[in-house]
Amino acid sequence: MLELIKKLMGEKREYKEQMARAETLPEEYRFVFKKIHDYMWNLAGGDGSHMLTAQLELIELFEAGAAEGRHVLELTGEDVVGFCDEFLRDTTKWTDGLRHKLNQDMMTKFGKEDGAK
Repeated sequence: MLELIKKLMGEKREYKEQMARAETLPEEYRFVFKKIHDYMWNLAGGDGSHMLTAQLELIELFEAGAAEGRHVLELTGEDVVGFCDEFLRDTTKWTDGLRHKLNQDMMTKFGKEDGAK
């Protein structure tokens, strides 16, 4: 139990550090970061550690883009939701279990015992 508490405290500290970094981004980047942040954390699955990693990658991408003087939409494109979905493609989301269950039910119904992943 102590290890779990230490892990959670470390993740909370990391999250706060990341958010402090995000606050230093130029205004247009902060605006887009906040919108993406809200979207991605609504999808978070498991313990959220995958989203924490993705959030750090997003901050680093935005820091690099800002340092290069690029407009934020040059990085995301105009379809920001599409960018988010692609950016989070390999990240654990709460919908993963629903997707797996639906595929599993179809495979079970139609005689494919091992199911789809």
